[in-house]
Amino acid sequence: MTPGRSVVIITVSDRAAAGVRADASGPAAELAVRAAGYDDVAVVVVPDDVDAIRAELREAIAGAAALVLTLGGTGIGPRDRTPEATAAVLDLELPGVAEVLRERGRRATPTAALGRGRAGVAGGALVVNLPGSPRAAVESLEVLLPLVPHALDQLGGGDHRWP
Repeated sequence: MTPGRSVVIITVSDRAAAGVRADASGPAAELAVRAAGYDDVAVVVVPDDVDAIRAELREAIAGAAALVLTLGGTGIGPRDRTPEATAAVLDLELPGVAEVLRERGRRATPTAALGRGRAGVAGGALVVNLPGSPRAAVESLEVLLPLVPHALDQLGGGDHRWP
């Protein structure tokens, strides 16, 4: 494991957690993250349950993950509560990151404007909610991953200069 480079991907899905369907989003996001040079990547699946999501986020942060991504549960459905679970663990929010991810999604799918994903910092980790579809998750990562090295450098006390 490279210090400061571990990634935890949390797929939020009742059906995937129950084994009713395979998790397609987690593996798609994992491929994108690995292609960006992160080799210490874990993928877990939890149900759409605030307590389960919050517990998994806290476990990832306590395990010294540098980047924690959630996939799914960011819409307006009755069980979409990933943003609420995330808000409970964040030390500070990064609204600009969430905004740019929604904008990227909106260019591909107008309904992405209904997304409520959050982004922020918890402990020493960058935590970001991504959409649940494999395509939308990967499109979001195309925007997010170039920002991650600078964000992690900042979290480690680095200078404010962009590379």
